[in-house]
Amino acid sequence: MKFSRRTVLAASASLPFVGAARAADAVSIQLYPQRRLRALPADFMGLGFESSAVAEPGLLSSGNRAYVQLVRNLGRGVIRIGGNVSDYTRYDVGAAAMSGHKATVLNYESLRRFRGFLDAVGWKLIWGLNLGTGTVENAVALARDVASLMGDRLVAFQIGNEPDLFVLQGHRAAPYGYEQWLAEYRRFKAAIRAAVPGARFAGPDISDAGVSWVENFARDEGSDAVMLTAHHYIAGADNPASNHALLLRDETRFQQNNLAKFQASAGRAGIPWRMSETATLYGGGKPGVSDSFASALWVLDYLFVLARFGAAGANLQTGINHLGRLSSYSPITDDRKGRYGAAPEYYGLLAFAQIADGEMIAADVNKAGVNLSAHAVRQEDGAIGVAVINKDMARDAAVTIAGAPQGEAQAMRLAAPSVSALRGVTLGRGGVGNDGRWAGLTEAVTIRGGQGVLSVPAGSAALVTFTV
Repeated sequence: MKFSRRTVLAASASLPFVGAARAADAVSIQLYPQRRLRALPADFMGLGFESSAVAEPGLLSSGNRAYVQLVRNLGRGVIRIGGNVSDYTRYDVGAAAMSGHKATVLNYESLRRFRGFLDAVGWKLIWGLNLGTGTVENAVALARDVASLMGDRLVAFQIGNEPDLFVLQGHRAAPYGYEQWLAEYRRFKAAIRAAVPGARFAGPDISDAGVSWVENFARDEGSDAVMLTAHHYIAGADNPASNHALLLRDETRFQQNNLAKFQASAGRAGIPWRMSETATLYGGGKPGVSDSFASALWVLDYLFVLARFGAAGANLQTGINHLGRLSSYSPITDDRKGRYGAAPEYYGLLAFAQIADGEMIAADVNKAGVNLSAHAVRQEDGAIGVAVINKDMARDAAVTIAGAPQGEAQAMRLAAPSVSALRGVTLGRGGVGNDGRWAGLTEAVTIRGGQGVLSVPAGSAALVTFTV
């Protein structure tokens, strides 16, 4: 049983869920354990940081125990260093490290300290190099030391952050497009490979607008690259329509226009694809929305959707952004005084980590009009895990789950006072402490007529695990 492998308290006899006393809509879920969809990569989980985070003294360091614990809670994963700041970052071995939007300087000591952090959390690394304002020579110097220090923790280098927006960002003059970028990419790649034999690369690391770049890159570089990478945000923080309802709405058009094409491109190239930068709303997120409980429900569902479309993983953008402030969408809070914590979105990541261990299996959901999703996983120990996510802001769900092993079932609840809540979020009735530690309770699920029966109130989720 997956829950028992983590820091989870012993299951209670049968804890009642405290929710609103109102009529619930009947929702049925049919599992098909023999219909295997795909294995979930062990390092699917990911966080993303601007390059400036590596220059911050004591932030991404093995000595930052609370931060280390927060990352370790999420299991195995991949950290991506990049973002807008990476295209303004300079490497100088002996200079003083400096963190800033257009003035970040990394030195050898900052890299060495970061390697200690990777060792402490046990995660791997994708590193973005400066193509926007940098030189080939500086990229080679940085790549050489990153490769030497990070060793087998380094998955790949990326060259340029969102190059499809280079004209908009002022890095290049129009006309500048995929062909011009590809020529630069190949020039940087060749120089780095000459200095770092065997260096691996991923790309094109584009924004939502650059879907065709992924298709072209898969065709042109798929035989040499180790991964396709792209970015996604639901909308802009300054959009009046960017509200809780938007976060909880299915992105059907995005799935068909982007995710399906990424999956097809990766399949043709025979390499994986990864959402290397993603969050709710670009522009640093929207206070009161990106940092609300809605983001926890969004990310729990979103990670499974990405997995369904063949993603090798996703990197949730974290920490101080390119504007020099903590983004509202950051799953880990930072008061800039050495205190860190779990934002509401973090609990969605934590919930995913409890159940996404094994391979996804098919599940049909009769939603009865409720904005609800369900994802099923055959876990490594043979148990069947089901994430039931009620994204409806008004309708409770009376859920039955059929097709699971005929044995016991336990549930862990992801809940908060409301979808707009900024505090009071719990997973398994437990919150994440100031030291980064967490422990949660499970409750027994009623088995009736061979089916699991439970309520999932509006604006909440339940992780159900069936064991033989």
